[in-house]
Amino acid sequence: MSGNDRLGRRAAPYLLTMPGMLWLVAFFLAPLVLMVTLSTQTGNLLDGFRQTWHFGIYPQVIWQYQHQFLRSFEYGGAATIIALVVSYPLAYWIAFHGGRRKTTLLFLLILPFFVSFVIRTLAWQFILADDGIVLGALKRWHLLPSGYHALATSTAVISGLAYNFLPFMALPLYVSLERIDRSVVEAAGDLYASGRDVFLRVILPLSLPGVFAGGLLTFVPATGDYVNADVLGGTRNNMVGNAIQREYLEFFHYPAGAAMSTILMVLLLVGIFAYARALGTRSIQEYV
Repeated sequence: MSGNDRLGRRAAPYLLTMPGMLWLVAFFLAPLVLMVTLSTQTGNLLDGFRQTWHFGIYPQVIWQYQHQFLRSFEYGGAATIIALVVSYPLAYWIAFHGGRRKTTLLFLLILPFFVSFVIRTLAWQFILADDGIVLGALKRWHLLPSGYHALATSTAVISGLAYNFLPFMALPLYVSLERIDRSVVEAAGDLYASGRDVFLRVILPLSLPGVFAGGLLTFVPATGDYVNADVLGGTRNNMVGNAIQREYLEFFHYPAGAAMSTILMVLLLVGIFAYARALGTRSIQEYV
């Protein structure tokens, strides 16, 4: 083998990964560094911003927007749990009982999400309206009091988040359940395990990778979302995404918005590592 061939083989992995690495550097690492450096600048939009390494903005925005931070994690966690409870039986039925209709059922599952995110949220606002097709009918049937309303409440925001990010939970769950070897399930039944034991001791542990992936894919965007809180939540249910939007687009206080974005990212990373330690790679490897 010539020297050029050996050099080409050594360089091949780096050349193959170079487009992806350049993409990550240009559209992830560079904006991340810019956001962090912007958070430590001082100034205003008219006079410009200059780098002063002012880290005092971090405790300031934490104190000022502590309720929005807590509310975001509360809403995101609740929406993730609801999406898991709704998606798991759905994904289980499609994976184990869908038969030839699996592709059609999956297509029907994701079909509403071909529509714009904002339009789907506005449709949810129409559904939850006081005189809408759901609450209006329940009130006419005297199943709900006439003064009951769902909009501008935490329930509306969490419902919208759970609905909008439902495929992010359902699809990883389906993939994980579909990959389970059916002979393992049959063997558990042959060993006189009840249906409950088969699910709890075989199917559920083997589907933990899907639970892990779906939980991350749902919780992270749901926590940082601001559209649902803005459309469905009113002024008393703002999340940290709404506060970041105002700092950037209304107050033009870019360092505060960048600092809040950095804090949210760090908190999410800490939560992800804690979640991975509790339910993540080690437990998954033990089961698989």
